[in-house]
Amino acid sequence: MNFLRGVMGGQSAGPQHTEAETIQKLCDRVASSTLLDDRRNAVRALKSLSKKYRLEVGIQAMEHLIHVLQTDRSDSEIIGYALDTLYNIISNEEEEEVDDVEEENSTRQSEDLGSQFTEIFIKQQENVTLLLSLLEEFDFHVRWPGVKLLTSLLKQLGPQVQQIILVSPMGVSRLMDLLADSREVIRNDGVLLLQALTRSNGAIQKIVAFENAFERLLDIISEEGNSDGGIVVEDCLILLQNLLKNNNSNQNFFKEGSYIQRMKPWFEVGDENSGWSAQKVTNLHLMLQLVRVLVSPTNPPGATSSCQKAMFQCGLLQQLCTILMATGVPADILTETINTVSEVIRGCQVNQDYFASVNAPSNPPRPAIVVLLMSMVNERQPFVLRCAVLYCFQCFLYKNQKGQGEIVSTLLPSTIDATGNSVSAGQLLCGGLFSTDSLSNWCAAVALAHALQENATQKEQLLRVQLATSIGNPPVSLLQQCTNILSQGSKIQTRVGLLMLLCTWLSNCPIAVTHFLHNSANVPFLTGQIAENLGEEEQLVQGLCALLLGISIYFNDNSLESYMKEKLKQLIEKRIGKENFIEKLGFISKHELYSRASQKPQPNFPSPEYMIFDHEFTKLVKELEGVITKAIYKSSEEDKKEEEVKKTLEQHDNIVTHYKNMIREQDLQLEELRQQVSTLKCQNEQLQTAVTQQVSQIQQHKDQYNLLKIQLGKDNQHQGSYSEGAQMNGIQPEEIGRLREEIEELKRNQELLQSQLTEKDSMIENMKSSQTSGTNEQSSAIVSARDSEQVAELKQELATLKSQLNSQSVEITKLQTEKQELLQKTEAFAKSVEVQGETETIIATKTTDVEGRLSALLQETKELKNEIKALSEERTAIKEQLDSSNSTIAILQTEKDKLELEITDSKKEQDDLLVLLADQDQKILSLKNKLKDLGHPVEEEDELESGDQEDEDDESEDPGKDLDHI
Repeated sequence: MNFLRGVMGGQSAGPQHTEAETIQKLCDRVASSTLLDDRRNAVRALKSLSKKYRLEVGIQAMEHLIHVLQTDRSDSEIIGYALDTLYNIISNEEEEEVDDVEEENSTRQSEDLGSQFTEIFIKQQENVTLLLSLLEEFDFHVRWPGVKLLTSLLKQLGPQVQQIILVSPMGVSRLMDLLADSREVIRNDGVLLLQALTRSNGAIQKIVAFENAFERLLDIISEEGNSDGGIVVEDCLILLQNLLKNNNSNQNFFKEGSYIQRMKPWFEVGDENSGWSAQKVTNLHLMLQLVRVLVSPTNPPGATSSCQKAMFQCGLLQQLCTILMATGVPADILTETINTVSEVIRGCQVNQDYFASVNAPSNPPRPAIVVLLMSMVNERQPFVLRCAVLYCFQCFLYKNQKGQGEIVSTLLPSTIDATGNSVSAGQLLCGGLFSTDSLSNWCAAVALAHALQENATQKEQLLRVQLATSIGNPPVSLLQQCTNILSQGSKIQTRVGLLMLLCTWLSNCPIAVTHFLHNSANVPFLTGQIAENLGEEEQLVQGLCALLLGISIYFNDNSLESYMKEKLKQLIEKRIGKENFIEKLGFISKHELYSRASQKPQPNFPSPEYMIFDHEFTKLVKELEGVITKAIYKSSEEDKKEEEVKKTLEQHDNIVTHYKNMIREQDLQLEELRQQVSTLKCQNEQLQTAVTQQVSQIQQHKDQYNLLKIQLGKDNQHQGSYSEGAQMNGIQPEEIGRLREEIEELKRNQELLQSQLTEKDSMIENMKSSQTSGTNEQSSAIVSARDSEQVAELKQELATLKSQLNSQSVEITKLQTEKQELLQKTEAFAKSVEVQGETETIIATKTTDVEGRLSALLQETKELKNEIKALSEERTAIKEQLDSSNSTIAILQTEKDKLELEITDSKKEQDDLLVLLADQDQKILSLKNKLKDLGHPVEEEDELESGDQEDEDDESEDPGKDLDHI
């Protein structure tokens, strides 16, 4: 703060005094005003002043604005103004146009101010955490300024802000929610925020990737129209590159998530020749770069290989080859497509084979490799395109011996087309190798060297190539023609290319060294080139000549007496000097372009003048430089000793290989015997398990047999209980007769009650007897219920017994089938394998035991079948008894229902009689009252009651007599 105040005071062109006072008053109002409207208006005024008077507002108002963010979160409007003001203070974007003279100074000052204000803001980490919490607000006026402010902070001091966000709880997850916002402005600015957040931070890249970033970004790209989309697609692709580049974990996650398959629609550009807008070109360029990130040679080989296979399986490589052969594709897109196809096929045999089968849509069709080589050796093509074609050819031949053989075979006399209608790859390479364009010479030489890389067979085959130089002259070998061009003193680029080709050709190939030394002019030319003191431009050529001569010494098999190893060393010591030779050899690795070429396989040069070294050749130099130095300083005796050691080593190697072959054969025999033993063990174990299973099954059958016996005993008990129930049923007819007699008595009593009033007591007794008959009926119902329950239990037990018998019969059949299978296995085992005597006896004894147990089991099953028959007969008898009992129960039930109806009718008649008796009593009382009124003497009620009690057993007097007396 003090520093910023000093800067403000030192500025000559500052704001007027009144404006500074205005800013101070606004800050005081924000700090001290109690009304929210006043604070909001003050923050709005600071926002309007913050763009023009950035320094002053930042110095005086930053603390107050942060306090507003902490205390006034309930009001989204003031929060939005505060965030916009902080963004204007920290951001380096200048809206006003600046003159060209002042542009650099103003830009530098603005960058300094932005970084200084950012440092003040993030000094308290709680401010960044507060900003992250504000991003959770859905209000547009809060979320959007917050996104812009955080993006500006990341642009100013990215690593520090990244670390704060990384340690804050759920910091990255909150930012990932911006991609799901339905408002495109916030979503698009969220993509820019994540770009700044993920830049050069592997930990945050992993968190963002595992927060489902790939899925969301690919959805946005698809919604926006893939390559036809706008700048949003470009931003998403840049973010994807940030997440995947140099991040093996995210690359593996991207591949395993099947996101490579979703990249194929990006490259469906169609066949139209128009419609390539600038944005589409940019989008497609980024998409191709994203593919290259996944298959970059700098990635781990396993990860690259799996991505290459996935791209072939999903059809992405095929789509790229379609763009490669299409017409109307812009030059930069075509160049990047060639580079992308190169890395997709590099080192992957399946992809390389497919690329070899691709044909260009021409008449007649030509292989894509031939069409690309035509562009490489054509000097009218752009330099970048020619470099891309060379890289594609190198990647096609990388670890592809099949492809190398196909290329070299097009140079051999037996495969050259005599008609000349079609141009082969070998002819194009030879044409470029000997053309007047030095760049074509270099490219053709490097391409042909890659056809020989780590392939001794093709190096020997290339020695057969013969070239017709002119009419009437005999043909010249390709090796001789290369040395002839070297001696003619062509351009440096041409000579460097030819020397790299010769060094690659002669390394690890003594036959090629012999052919090279057979020409007597080659060694003097090389020694003359090395011995001369030339300028700096020729030093590289001298170093390459020294390397070629050193290869001729190291890989010399001493087949030529005039150019044996020792004689060549003596020649170097006499004409050049060993120290001078080693010094000239060191010129290669000390060259400024050597280290640049050794970094990446792709030949990426700013201009043709820088096209000197090839990446694979730098590895060859690194491998051979020290070996050649040792070979030069070795004496003849050391060479002889080395030769003897080599011979003895070869003899030892032959002996070792012989014994290795013997051991390998013995290992195979042992393996076969082990397999046989393992199969015998498995069969033995199977037989043992079968025996144990049979034993267990026999035990189970025994247990089931015992259970059946127990259940049969229970069934006999149930039969006894059933007979008791039948006896109880025999008692019921006597009870029914007695009930009928009682009913008849009741009927007679009812008839007497209608005629005589004195039958009241007898009806009461009849009612009591009916109650006793009801208890008898309940007892009979209980008895019948008990009988039905016993019958149901008996049926259930019979059903369970039947199911158990059925299951046991099934198990018996299973046991018989298992016995047959066991016998078949033992017979096959005895026929196919000759086992030792002990195992045969063991198996025989086990089978005999099993057969004995099976016979015993069969005997038991027969007994069980007999018992089952007896049980079935008993069951039929029980069924007959049940049927008879059910019929008697039905008859009794019907009679019972009839009796219940009669009882209910008698009860109704009794109720009617009681009503009649009550009426008669009432009439008698009324008549007595009338007699009293008439003066007729009437007995007292007590006397009448006593008379009634005395004559209780006799018939009561007829009330009609009194009436007659009256």
